[in-house]
Amino acid sequence: MTKRKKIIIITASVVALLAVIGTVIFFLTRDKEEDEGAGGSRSSTMNDQRRSNIMRLAENYAQAGEYNRALDLLDGLLIDNPDDEEARALQSAILSMDRSPGSSSNNTDALLEAQRRFLEEQRRQNEAFASNLQRSASEASNSRASEAEAEAAAARRAAAEAEEARRRAQEEELARASRELQEIMRRINNLVTDGKARLAAGDLPGGTQLFEEARRSLPAGENRFQSQTLANIADAYYDYQAANPNTAGAREVLPKSTEHANEAVRLDATQALPHYVLGRIARDARQNDRALAEFREAARLDPNNYLYAYDLGRILFIAQRYSEARDAFQNAVRLHPDYEQAWYNLGGALRALNRPDDALAAYRQAVSIRSDYTAAHREIGRTLVAKNDTRGAIESFNRALQLAPNDFRTLCELAAAHSQAGSYTEAESLFTRALQINPSDAQTNYNMAVVKHELRKYTEAISFARLAVDAVPSNSVYVYTLGLACEMAGANDLAVTAYRTAASLDPRYMRPRINLGSLYLTRGNYSDAISVLNEAYAVEPANFEVNNNLGAVYAKQENWSYSIVHFERALSSRPNDATAMFNLARAYVASGNPERAVSSYRDVLRLTPNNWDAMFELGKTCVTLGQNTEARRYLQDLINSNPNYSQRAEAERILNNL
Repeated sequence: MTKRKKIIIITASVVALLAVIGTVIFFLTRDKEEDEGAGGSRSSTMNDQRRSNIMRLAENYAQAGEYNRALDLLDGLLIDNPDDEEARALQSAILSMDRSPGSSSNNTDALLEAQRRFLEEQRRQNEAFASNLQRSASEASNSRASEAEAEAAAARRAAAEAEEARRRAQEEELARASRELQEIMRRINNLVTDGKARLAAGDLPGGTQLFEEARRSLPAGENRFQSQTLANIADAYYDYQAANPNTAGAREVLPKSTEHANEAVRLDATQALPHYVLGRIARDARQNDRALAEFREAARLDPNNYLYAYDLGRILFIAQRYSEARDAFQNAVRLHPDYEQAWYNLGGALRALNRPDDALAAYRQAVSIRSDYTAAHREIGRTLVAKNDTRGAIESFNRALQLAPNDFRTLCELAAAHSQAGSYTEAESLFTRALQINPSDAQTNYNMAVVKHELRKYTEAISFARLAVDAVPSNSVYVYTLGLACEMAGANDLAVTAYRTAASLDPRYMRPRINLGSLYLTRGNYSDAISVLNEAYAVEPANFEVNNNLGAVYAKQENWSYSIVHFERALSSRPNDATAMFNLARAYVASGNPERAVSSYRDVLRLTPNNWDAMFELGKTCVTLGQNTEARRYLQDLINSNPNYSQRAEAERILNNL
């Protein structure tokens, strides 16, 4: 009977969604529930008054030297509420007071001083705790801010280039106009430029006023120029609300941005910018179909604008149209080879298309442009993990961690890579750091339980597996891992309960059923073992472990026909498994079929020549068949090869009788 207990660490590629919440593990206690309604309020007031009276009485007793009576009162308060800091301060003060005869005259001052020292120490500890928490949160925030600033810088570069392109278009429009019209257009362009500056400075009313003046001044019949102007205003309004989200001003200008962009499209359908603005507005509102249509139109009208191609690729990726997204990102990097974000997103599209080598090339191009691109280094690591290149993955994750030392995702994935490489001590250390940042994360607690199991720290594995289960009780893998840790720690009753729960959570999950059947078999509870293993057999009738364990259970019941059936099916899955082959041979002997047993024992010795038990049993079986020469050869070879064999005396007795 075999019992495979390998656990696979589930790495979280979606761990990017998890937020860093601090580096201190919080031990939470349940607050008392407050009564609701007027009656509850009166009860609370009475309790507060009673507590205040007890505190005053305890202080009076202490000042009078009645220390035990004071402490008894405080014990009662602290039993009701262990977190009553004021009561604990008074208790500590009384315990530290001088109780020698004649000291009662100074008790009041001593009591106040002791209380002051206790509360001062409490404040110091609280401040240190808060400082540590704030520092770790600040480090994590700085890491995220650095990444965001790099992306913002790329966006600013892109915006500047787009602005330059618009300026050139305006100059082209001016060049074809008459001198008088040129002056009007130039004045309107200046108004729009000044309006943008006002918005950038936070002066929304001033910017709006200049935009309205520019709009009123638009020359009739110049649809192209009017469209360009309105598109620029729409773009400026969009940028303002993007820079000032969740403000009254943002809510005010977003409709104006939409209005100006739609009017620009109506005046001149060949202008790309208003479609781009409408696409961004729709994307922000999660109107993905509309956003896709607008971005596609913008890219069609201006095929040389890499931003249009880039944002088209992003919305296509969201729509899971990965081939089209790849094409759009490839167009973006063709137009702007130094745009690292486009290379990064191209890598994502290629990974989604199951082209890991091409994805790696794209990610590496991104980091060659910007060496501190943390997310790209992390994606290189993830891609290498998928390619089973754990050494390369560890190098990339380490680079990402150097850039963002407290990044939760990177810590978890670097730890998982070390675990995959068998470096469990390193994985344990990294998961510890990750759990200091996010102590309640179920996935990380599960992964830590797996690592503790591999390090044979089974009691600790139980603790982490229980945290994972408490966080997500419906996850059958977490519950199974808790059961496995309990079994390895010798807590078999708890293991049985966990395995049963895991099996009930997922009717097709094999591992808990296999291990549960094995536990029942070990305990001699054969009917339950058969029941649970047959459940597994119904799901995977060709599963090696299920059939091997069923064969072993039926052998224990001496139901040899069923035992043989399942051992044979086990060998159909693993034809060269010597253990199952040995078990089948013994079942053949017990069922009265020694000829087939001899063949199976010989197959065992072919696979494992030093299997002394198989050699001994083969010799015995040959005797049964009257093949004395063969029996003598096997038994003598056994004694010569392994003089210390445990059943040597029996082998010699058989030889002497041949």
